[in-house]
Amino acid sequence: MPMPKWWGQVNKRVFNPRAVASGKWPVLVHVGRVSGATYRTPLDAHPVDGGYLFILVYGSGSDWVRNVLAAGGARLRVDGKDLELAAPRLVGAAEAFRALPDGVTRPPKLLRITEFLRMDLAAG
Repeated sequence: MPMPKWWGQVNKRVFNPRAVASGKWPVLVHVGRVSGATYRTPLDAHPVDGGYLFILVYGSGSDWVRNVLAAGGARLRVDGKDLELAAPRLVGAAEAFRALPDGVTRPPKLLRITEFLRMDLAAG
């Protein structure tokens, strides 16, 4: 059962600002595809060979995912460092689970997550 849409709004307006302010979570900095505004979204960012993998709890229709895909990349602030990420692409569970290190907990099957976002570290 996917997360209800209203929970995403609560998350965006209540929990995300607190998580960004705390500095404890990786934060994805991305540009709105319509507004051009800069957004900061705290996420579970999993380092994988050559980049990062994001578990799409709310699916690929989430605003942040659509923004990143439209822009062709984003910046990730993790452990006090800014990393440029490029070549965003949706990947399925099989590819995502092969890429994730063994110690990373997979999402519960109950959530029925089938899409993941993978991005490469930008050359530079």
